Amino acid sequence: MTAIKSPGRQLLLQGNEAIVEGALAAGCRFFAGYPITPATEISEAMSYRLPAVGGTFIQMEDEIASLGAVIGASLAGAKAMTATSGPGFSLMQENLGFACAAEVPCVIVNVMRGGPSTGLPTNVSQGDLMQARWGTHGDHPIIVLAVSTTQDCFGITLKAFNLSEKYRTPVIILADEVVAHTREKIHLPHPEQLEVVDRIRPNMPPDWYIPYEDNSRGVPPMSAFGDGYRYHVTGLVHDVRGFPTQRPDEIVAFMNRLFRKINQHFMDIQLVEEELTADAEVAVIAYGSVSRSARRAVREARERGVKAGLIQVVTIWPFPRQALEPVLRRVKAVLVPEMNMGQLSREVKRINQGMTRVETLNRIDGNLITPQEILTRLMKL
Repeated sequence: MTAIKSPGRQLLLQGNEAIVEGALAAGCRFFAGYPITPATEISEAMSYRLPAVGGTFIQMEDEIASLGAVIGASLAGAKAMTATSGPGFSLMQENLGFACAAEVPCVIVNVMRGGPSTGLPTNVSQGDLMQARWGTHGDHPIIVLAVSTTQDCFGITLKAFNLSEKYRTPVIILADEVVAHTREKIHLPHPEQLEVVDRIRPNMPPDWYIPYEDNSRGVPPMSAFGDGYRYHVTGLVHDVRGFPTQRPDEIVAFMNRLFRKINQHFMDIQLVEEELTADAEVAVIAYGSVSRSARRAVREARERGVKAGLIQVVTIWPFPRQALEPVLRRVKAVLVPEMNMGQLSREVKRINQGMTRVETLNRIDGNLITPQEILTRLMKL
């Protein structure tokens, strides 16, 4: 008799709670954070969900210490995450750079709110797009994913952990206040239906282990502290054994490998979702909660005879140029709605290079861009 697999569960959750479920499903067993609006529900849920599955929750004294603890837990072998919002994300930037340089897998959730400074704590914004890419100093690769629905919050959080483990890198999840606090029914698949990726661990004798040795993937195996493999961890540019170096050949090799391990896997990392773009004459490029408004507007535009399509950008960084260029070539115009002064549209214009007309729709008052606002602009395009 064939066993029937459970179809999973249906739950009524808000986005922040779904992020917690996605993290737990991915194997996250450590969370360190500090409460901050509008991300606090993630810490709150983790505080009782993690101990129930044998994990550890720590409320730290601030966001700097939070990411430091997450890095330490990951080095010890745990899948680890933190969550914050604008001011806290700013405080995390130095440790984020350390995690990039030391190649420590971890996930950082930034539930965006209005800024700068303490800004609009309870209002929605998408103002941290460029900070997610360039917030920490120096040349560094980074993976940034954006969630737009409560179901996304589960699935994309799982994906974030998988990418972090696979490529030994921090992965940032950009949510926003509307996504974080929208409550809706979602489907949680049975664990057997989920793809969960774990970091590659060394399988050679400890004396043979070269902790940052290059290979075809550009991602060296990672041992956990306490496993018997000794290696040096530093934020300084280092050689293949982890020790600081000033040799130009070792510096160049290190930096090139950091970028290559991301660049050569674009097809795995860069995610977009397209709707009605095959015959579209105008297109909307959006992310986060605005993409939900855009989806409604595109469908209503179709009902009114306008051939509109939507590209929802899931992977913000590295920017999915290969997915956007074919659409830019064939449509007459593109609209980029976002809740900032024009951060995503800047990237769209950079790759457009005159292929089509790019127009923007920006809102900076802490309120969501509505489907009607997008529809009105689409009808004019």
